[in-house]
Amino acid sequence: MSKRPTSTTDAPRANRARQVAELLPDVGRAAFRKFGFVQSSIVSRWGEIVGEKLSRVSTPESIRFPVGRKQDGILTLTVRGAHAPMMQHITPEIVERVNRFFGYVAVERVVIRQGEVAVRPERRAPPSLKVVPVELGNSLKTIADPELKAVLEALAAGVAATRGVPQVK
Repeated sequence: MSKRPTSTTDAPRANRARQVAELLPDVGRAAFRKFGFVQSSIVSRWGEIVGEKLSRVSTPESIRFPVGRKQDGILTLTVRGAHAPMMQHITPEIVERVNRFFGYVAVERVVIRQGEVAVRPERRAPPSLKVVPVELGNSLKTIADPELKAVLEALAAGVAATRGVPQVK
């Protein structure tokens, strides 16, 4: 039986079995781009961008950019009925907040469409499960972001739990 020589240019099979987690970012990216979103985070973090009050009555629908550009886009918002006139008055503030979120002038103008806005459940960070040493915990009391505070508390607890010099095995 003779072996077929393999060349260094042979690529791994493209139709191999892959994990679902490996496929999800591509599926989500394609879906969001189809509907005009370059970053899916504007949808998931809409409450942080415009505030809790405005996120309950509005949701981003799409961002359309001029051909060949990724700035000076038009953000389309779906706004619950009677809140549309109020949202029109604060569109300059919304544009400023969205552009601050992106870090550049991504949105130039906002178009408001009246419609139903789905109620999103409020996201809360899980409470810290470990007790943080007093000397480390006092410095964390001034942190307002609950997710960041939980991560730093877990890190502080891990640091406090270690004894001596770490050993690499």
